[in-house]
Parts: sequence; structure tokens; C-alpha cells
Amino acid sequence: MKKINTIITTMSLAALLVSCNDKDEAAPEKAQPESPEAPAHEEDHEHDEVALGEFEIGEYKVKAAQGHGNVEAGKEGHLVITLPYKDNGETVTRAWIGSADRTMSSVGKGEYAPSHDDYDIHAIAPDPLPAGATWWLEIEKPDGTKAVGSIPLLKDIPKQ
Repeated sequence: MKKINTIITTMSLAALLVSCNDKDEAAPEKAQPESPEAPAHEEDHEHDEVALGEFEIGEYKVKAAQGHGNVEAGKEGHLVITLPYKDNGETVTRAWIGSADRTMSSVGKGEYAPSHDDYDIHAIAPDPLPAGATWWLEIEKPDGTKAVGSIPLLKDIPKQ
């Protein structure tokens, strides 16, 4: 009985390996090269961003811009943050939309864009959007120090 179980297991494994090998050989034929019209992530960075201004977050004065239009309940918002120092992406930035306590908020982690020396952060707005909601930004330096502060939403910035 032990010999039969060993044979069955061995045959099953061999069949699995053979079938996997066929897929690997067929994959390059089906693969399509990326079209030259498809933008790379870095090239797609600046998409309808509107400057919000400069804001004090703890001891740091950051520049902020908002993409994806006005923040709407249950929809993704886009915040672009430029720090007042060059760190090559070593700082961790997090942002959420709502209130300081993060209730019902989705926290997005910033992705550093070296070509622009800024951080892209995407976060989903809570549904319903609380009254007085703002962008909240947390800056965590490599040494562990943190600063937290708020930035008004695009809809709340006075038009000039």
C-alpha cells in the first residue's frame, strides 16, 4: 500500500511539472510588448494636480497639491507632498481624509517620485464625508520622529 501511494504521488508530481513547463514555453509567444504610447508611472505623475499651497506640519513647511479633482465621499483622493528637505525617499509619509483620529478613514502611504522629489499619496475618503474633513498628513523621518498636521481640501481653498 505504501508503494502504491508513493507511485501515485510521484506520477502526480511529474504530471504537474510537465504541465507547468508547457505554460512557460507558450507564455513568450502570447506576451505583447508594451506599446510606446503607454506612459510610464513617472511620466504620468502630473495629472490635473492643483496647488493647495504651503502648510506647517509640525516643524516642517510642506508644499501640497491635490489631484483627481475635489474629494468626494467614498472616492479616491490624491495628495502630492513636497518636503522642505531632500531625503531621496527615506521619509515615510501617510495621509488620510477626515478627522485627526482617523475614524472611518483609509490611510494611504506615500510613494516617492525621485524625478519630482515629492511623494504621491492616494487615500479613499470616508462615506459619509464628515463635516470639516481635511487632509491629514503624517511625516515620519528615518530617525523615528513624527509630525502630524492638516491641510484643507481643494474645495475649501479660496479661489484667487
